[in-house]
Formats: sequence, structure tokens, C-alpha cells
Amino acid sequence: MSLRLSVLDQTPVGEGHTPAEALRASVALAEAADLLGYTRYWTAEHHHSPGFAGTAPEILAGALLARTRHMRIGTGGVLLPRYEALKVAEVFGVLAALHPGRVDLGIGRAGGPAHNFERQLDELRMRLGLAPSVLPGLPSGLVAPVPPQMWLLGAGTRSAQLAGRLGTSFAFAHFLFPAPARAALEAYRGAYAAVPGRYPAQGVLAVRVVTADTAAKAEELAASVVLWRSRKDLGEDLPLPSPHTTRNHRWTGQETQRARSNGRVLVSGAPEQVREQLTRLAADHGVDELVVNTLTHDPADRLRSYELLAELFELPDRSGQDAPATASAPAPAPVG
Repeated sequence: MSLRLSVLDQTPVGEGHTPAEALRASVALAEAADLLGYTRYWTAEHHHSPGFAGTAPEILAGALLARTRHMRIGTGGVLLPRYEALKVAEVFGVLAALHPGRVDLGIGRAGGPAHNFERQLDELRMRLGLAPSVLPGLPSGLVAPVPPQMWLLGAGTRSAQLAGRLGTSFAFAHFLFPAPARAALEAYRGAYAAVPGRYPAQGVLAVRVVTADTAAKAEELAASVVLWRSRKDLGEDLPLPSPHTTRNHRWTGQETQRARSNGRVLVSGAPEQVREQLTRLAADHGVDELVVNTLTHDPADRLRSYELLAELFELPDRSGQDAPATASAPAPAPVG
């Protein structure tokens, strides 16, 4: 199986670094990933977190669209309950008009009261021209010539079934909660296939990964991620710890307990070990694309991890290519 790789960037802030430095590191990583052969690059949305600088994913996505040429760029994702559907449609209509065929709109249910989520989603799809409009007086002029590709993001079967029913693409957050991944993807494919005449369902798995040139270096980087996540689980939300901090940290009993669970979710190790694990994960879940999320204290270590993955999976080197007229992408599912 030929496996495609993409990037989910949470714009991590390392201990001793600033959010502004983290944002600039995201721009540099996207420029590199564009040439390394990654399929898409998603920016995440987080608020009030010292460990993440990505509070406005649509702004960062716009900057990255202007600085890259080949990848699809989008959000992973916009937390729709925080916003009016009209505003999200306007923002992504502008992005899609400026960069036709390259924009992904990933939508998440978190971020606020979600009792109106499906209504918001229906309105958003209609305003973007991804569903027939039944809204009286729907403003015209918001639909880009090539609308963004919509993705629903989830860590369970509810969003998976909704994505299948609506005919959108679906990304499962394996790095948050891996247990229901197979069930969710099967639910998505089943609901999607229930409507005849659609293009093949497009489901991907988002996985947290870290690798390095040596097993010892990879273990060191993984330990920092596990410490950060374990402390966060226990209410101590901090920037990504440095390897020095991690080596000298005295683990509490609760942190050690959380570390056992968090270590199982993280795919880490020497490059060949990681390739084997990722290939098996993709095959087990029936996907041909993995969205890779890598967190490190030092942006250079994060870049190196993505470089190694590109080499391992023989992604297409684009360093000598001219920019395409529009980035290639699967055709969107027919409305209906």
C-alpha cells in the first residue's frame, strides 16, 4: 500500500520559547513539508494553553497558503461552536477564492455548547456551496469557484456517522483516544456508502509520532512529550519541557500512571521502528493517509522527524518542481 502522509500542526511552544517563535517555526515547517512531499498541512485551534500558540488557525492557514505551492492547507480544525457559520463561510470562501483547489476546512465539535452544531454545519455547507440552499435570503457571492474540501474531525462514532451521512471527509483523532478508531472509521464508511453515487469515502487517521536519527534521541524526545501530556492530564498545562527538564524531573505516582497510558498512544522510536508501526496502523484501520502530529521542545527536532518520515515513506521530492496551476485533490462528493 502506498501511504500518503500529512501534517497536523498544533504550533507547540517549547519551554523557554515564545508563542511568536512557535508561530514562525510553524511557517518554516510548512515550507519544508511542502517540498518534502506531504499531502496536506493542517493548523489546529487551541485557546488558553501555554503549550500551543495556534489560537487562530484560519489566519495561520492563510499565511501558509501564501508561502507554499503544492500541499493542501487547512484547519484541523475550526471549533465551530465558538463562531457564527456565516463568518466561517466568509473566511474560507476568501481563502478558497485566492487559492483554488488547495483549501481544506476541518471542523471540530469542541470549544463551546454544541447543541446547535448540526444546524451550524448545515448552514456552513450551504453557504459554501457544498449543499443545496434551503435558507431564505441566503446572501450570494460567498461561494468560491472551487469550494474548500470539508472534513469533520472526531474521536468517536458520533462525528464519524455524521460525516458519512453528509458526505464530507472524516479524520479520526487517534492521538487523543485510539480505542474507538476502527469502529468510528467503519461507521463513517457505512454511513457514507448508504447514499449511492458518491465518490469513494475519504477517511484518515491522525497519529502522534516522533522519530530521530537514533533510538536514544527518539526516546529522549518521546519522554518529553509523555511528561508534557501527563502533566496536562493532571491539570498542569505547561509548555513542552526540554530534554534537560525531563531528565531531571521527579515523576509523581500520578504522573507515572498517566505516562503508561500516554506512552501507548505515541508512536516513537528509531526510523525503521516507526515506519513499521505506522504501516501497521494504516493497514489495520484501512486508510491510505496518516496525518502526523509531532511535538518537540526544539523546532529543529520536529523538522528532522518529518524529514525522516518523508525519506522512510519515499514521499515525492518537490524541491525541483514548479508550482502546479492548482493543487491536486480528490473530487468532492456530489451534493445530496
